Amino acid sequence: MSVLYFIIQQTMYFAIPLLIVAIGAMYSERSGVINIALEGIMVMGAFVGIFFINIFQNSISGQLLLILAVLIAGAVGGIFSLLHAFASVNMKADQTISGTALNMFAPAFAIYVARMIQGTQQIPFADTFYISKVPVLGSIPVIGPMFFQNCYITTFIGIGIFLVAAFAIKRTRFGLRLRACGEHPGAADSVGVNVAGIRYAGVIISGVLAGIGGLVFVVPTSTNFNATVAGYGFLAIAVLIFGQWRSGKILMAAFFFGIMKTLASAYSAIPILKSLPIPNEIYKTIPYIATLIVLIFSSKNSQAPRAEGIPYDKGSR
Repeated sequence: MSVLYFIIQQTMYFAIPLLIVAIGAMYSERSGVINIALEGIMVMGAFVGIFFINIFQNSISGQLLLILAVLIAGAVGGIFSLLHAFASVNMKADQTISGTALNMFAPAFAIYVARMIQGTQQIPFADTFYISKVPVLGSIPVIGPMFFQNCYITTFIGIGIFLVAAFAIKRTRFGLRLRACGEHPGAADSVGVNVAGIRYAGVIISGVLAGIGGLVFVVPTSTNFNATVAGYGFLAIAVLIFGQWRSGKILMAAFFFGIMKTLASAYSAIPILKSLPIPNEIYKTIPYIATLIVLIFSSKNSQAPRAEGIPYDKGSR
């Protein structure tokens, strides 16, 4: 059972960032804007969030520091995503080119600023956020060791984000307008919905969540930030496609890829995998091979939730 607990705990470290970022991407896609810039937004959010932790880790301790860093990372991600929103909505630029430009800019900016301020591009931080056992909940048989021991508060933040999204998209007026602007922008515009405003909201929300996801990915997996999130922004897009732009399916897809990532990075701690005569390079490729296989099969039966035949910019104000 200890091996099972270990696999589940490690899966959480990898799956929760994917879940957060893919949920963010869902908001943007549902509004009618493809956010390819997730990788760059994650880098920017992680960069500023980790820099904040690095500066204040001696004066602010515990979970408060992490929560403040999460808020800052989200704010930075939302602000950075405005560039993509302006290019896509106002300028009607190619969304892929706009997103790619931000992906190229973010790591270069992070490296330049880090070197300018501290002389090196790596930003170290002390991981003081690890929770060995949540009081009361950590003592529950089976469930306690799986989810409430050896964890981070960011896990529960991620689950909360998923629950809010699952409710907001289907059960609120904003969710209805968001879906209408993505699927039938002309019809939404004809009844007085500000299509451009809704699309801005979708992109900004995706930026906030991507910024948070960048920090949430770095904190449990490293003790320094090196201007990279290991391609998680692109992997989140795969999770979004595999999840068919639906929050429930995105949850399952995120945990599937989380398990693949766990097998790739922690195979040496799993006795069965460790005993197999397989080079570690093969294990490291597992998440990406799984991504390709899944996308090949899922892309045949999935389609972005936008109505065919309606120009992208129709209804924008």
